[in-house]
Amino acid sequence: MALLKIKVKPNSKQQALQKEVDGSLTVHLKSPPVEGKANQELIQFLAKQLGVPKSQITIKSGLSSRHKLVEVPDVNP
Repeated sequence: MALLKIKVKPNSKQQALQKEVDGSLTVHLKSPPVEGKANQELIQFLAKQLGVPKSQITIKSGLSSRHKLVEVPDVNP
């Protein structure tokens, strides 16, 4: 398993993934940060990008923050 530092930007016009200089990721999401909708969209988006089931992705910290620590399975491209 790998831990990813992710900054989430909710209410964006389109979904996008950006790699930052420090190695962290910024994910732009369409959903608002209300009732966990942005967290659900983040998990779906990462699962699709990495080609893994949603059940294997967990938000370890930052459920109510824009800065999240997400655990994902090791994926070899």
